[in-house]
Order: sequence, then C-alpha cells, then structure tokens
Amino acid sequence: MLGPTHTRFFHKGDPSAPVRLRDGAELPGLTLAYETWGELDADCSNAILVFHALSGSHHAAGFNPDLPEVGEFWQPELHEGWWNVMIGPRKAIDTRKFFVICVNYLGGCYGSTGPSSINPATAKPWGASFPAVTAADQAEVISNLLDHLGIEQLNAVVGPSVGGLVGLTFATRFPQRVRNVISIAAGYKTTVLNRLILFEQILAIENDPHFNGGDYYDGEAPLYGLALARMISHKTFVHLDAIETRARQDVIQPDDVLAWYRVRDQFQSYMLHQGKKFVRRFDANTYLRIIDMWSRYDATLEGDAESPAALFERSRQAGQHWLVFSIDSDFCFYPEEQSELVKHLEDAKVEVIHITVHSDKGHDSFLLEPKLYTPHISWLLNR
Repeated sequence: MLGPTHTRFFHKGDPSAPVRLRDGAELPGLTLAYETWGELDADCSNAILVFHALSGSHHAAGFNPDLPEVGEFWQPELHEGWWNVMIGPRKAIDTRKFFVICVNYLGGCYGSTGPSSINPATAKPWGASFPAVTAADQAEVISNLLDHLGIEQLNAVVGPSVGGLVGLTFATRFPQRVRNVISIAAGYKTTVLNRLILFEQILAIENDPHFNGGDYYDGEAPLYGLALARMISHKTFVHLDAIETRARQDVIQPDDVLAWYRVRDQFQSYMLHQGKKFVRRFDANTYLRIIDMWSRYDATLEGDAESPAALFERSRQAGQHWLVFSIDSDFCFYPEEQSELVKHLEDAKVEVIHITVHSDKGHDSFLLEPKLYTPHISWLLNR
C-alpha cells in the first residue's frame, strides 16, 4: 500500500519568454502541480502518465493531507488518492514496476496555474482574464514536464473520462513518446448531448448573482451556481439506481430550504448535499475552463490533423497499442462513443482491444470496481 505522498511543482516560462496557448493567449510563465509514485528506471522507460477526470486532481494515489498552496479547497475528501484502487503495489498500475505521474491540469485549482492564481501583472487573481485552455495546450505543457523529468518515451498514457480525451490528444500529438494508450469511458469527439449538458452547467454558474463575470475573488464565490452545475453533472456520473440506493440512506436535512421551496424527498436532499459538498473543494472558474475544454473537444482538431485517418496514422506508424474500455451503464460517455473511437483506430490499422465492462455503477465504475479493469490493464502494461 502506498504511504504519504507530496506534491511537486514544475515551472515554465517567464515574462520575457511567455507561454503561448492554442487560442493565441499568452501566460507569463506557468506552474504545474504533479505527484509521482514508484521509481524511474535507469533508461527512463517505465513511466506511465495518468490524466485525471473533470474535477479530479494530480493526487491520484497515496495519502496527502497537507497542500498549503491550495488553501481551503484541499478538503479531507481529497486527502486519499482518487485512484488508490488502481495505482500501487500489485495493483493494475503496479508501482513496484512503473514510475507513475499525474498532473493537475493547467487552469486547475489544485496547485497548477489557473484563474484563482495570482496574475503577476496585477498582483490579483486572474479571474475572468484567465484564458481558455484546450486539450492540445494540456498535452504541450505536460510534454514540457516530461522533458524536465528526462522521460523521452512513456510506457503508457492512461485516461479515464475527460482524462481519456487529454490522453488521446497527448498520444496523437506526441506519438513517438507513447507506446501504449489506455482510454476508459471517454470518446473521440464531444457529442451534441454532452455539449448541451455542459452548456446547462455553464449557464448555472454564469447566472449566479455572485459570479461577476468571473471576478469574484474579493467577494462571495458563486457557490449556488457551482452547486447547481455539479448537480446537473452528477446524475450523468452515477447510475440512477445507485443514486436511489444512496439517497435512501440519507435523512432530509432541516436546512434544505430554498427561497420558497422546501426539499420534499431524500433524492432531492441527496443531490443538494452533493452540490454543497463540491463547492467546498472546487473553484467555479476552473470548472468553466475544464468543461469548455471538454465541450469543444474534437480529437482531429486538437491533433491538427486533416482527418481521423491522418490522426491515427501517427499511432500506427509509432506502433502504439490501444486498450479502450466502455461501461455498458454509462450515461456520461455512452458506449457508442468508444465504438466510434475504436472504428477510427481499426480503420487506421492501429492495434486496439475494446472491452465492454458490465456494471451497475455507471460512469463512476472506473473509480469503484478495479477488478473489472485490472486484468486487462496489467496484461497490456506487462506484456
């Protein structure tokens, strides 16, 4: 079992050499928060890069109770690694054999440069002026971190959920740096349905009276809007049967009163509790940046390719091996989305294995049921 872990920080750029982003904006330097587990071997060939989901962090494994750079967002529920069931000795991603890296995304609120960070030009939080960030931007800056660590080629990139989108873009923008790709409950291009669901969340935050266009750090945060956004998303992450089971274990709270409406049942109370709990550990501006990245995701565009065939030709030429997981009860990234990805890979003659996990846990299965994933991941990483 992994013990205590510590966050590290990678710095890039300065005002004389700013970091240019895909949409044309520039940052006068940036910081990425990251953690590592295991030991890098002599030829730096055993590294695995893990990408986190929408509201995840770089703290994927072990125990990290203290992160002063993050302040009040580092709530107790974050102290345990979000993927402890998958990363560690004798687990799917075995830290006795592999050197594992996870990075908080640019735009994040867990130590990486983001909207709540201080803009050196104003000595105030970036707020609304923090630029949009794409999956291609994430891939580029994380590649700089790998250069810093002396890692030329990764054994694998692993990405569940939104992390699967960023992992796909990293693997196709830097095909020679990746041998294996593991994509879990993700896709190739954001669907119209997901774009609409994400737009609802954007509107929830934007219409909070405290949002102030994103410049709210000197006053009250848009907690109501962020809580509502989380409630909208939560029902796509957790299977409705699981929500019903969990809700029946809860008691309606006496303070579950809105302006007029009083919460009438345990299901409403459960969802309200999820929203209230989330706002204590996340920043609304970061949430907007990450769902914007997700909403406009198209792997072909992020990879600067002319077509899916041209994009995955890079993977074929690099000899990559892909393992794609679907979850049959997933209401967030439907199995049809992984089928589309697999078809593009097969058309490009990339070696790919497609596994459908049968689960009643919905999208969150990858967080809860390691036995369904471990044999396949272990086989690919160790063959």
